[in-house]
Amino acid sequence: MNAAMRAQQRYRDEAVLSASPERLVTMLYDRLLLDVDRGENAQRAGDWETANSELQHAQSIIAALAGSLSPDWSGSGELQSVYSYLTRTLVGANIGRDAGRTRECRELIAPLRDAWHEAASAASTPAARRA
Repeated sequence: MNAAMRAQQRYRDEAVLSASPERLVTMLYDRLLLDVDRGENAQRAGDWETANSELQHAQSIIAALAGSLSPDWSGSGELQSVYSYLTRTLVGANIGRDAGRTRECRELIAPLRDAWHEAASAASTPAARRA
């Protein structure tokens, strides 16, 4: 690994370590969507090794998101169900080499990502911090 790559990795590590909880969730969702998009593109190109890698990484992110849910939050059960569905569907899409199922996951993830970005943005406003 050259010096420029090490510097980039250090920057990414610091960004994660210094991020607020809201920002961490949005970062995970951004990467999740990127992985699913890359996985779908690789499936459509017949690049099964890349598709497998991207979809497995997406599944790891979903596991991290599911593990971060607070049982005290009223919506955690519903979101846990969505995460379980996404995981099952991504596994099936990967095993079955089915880009359509991967696309279905993308269509579920994108609005969730947007909602988390909106929530994080609202939480970072001065009025929200005073509440």
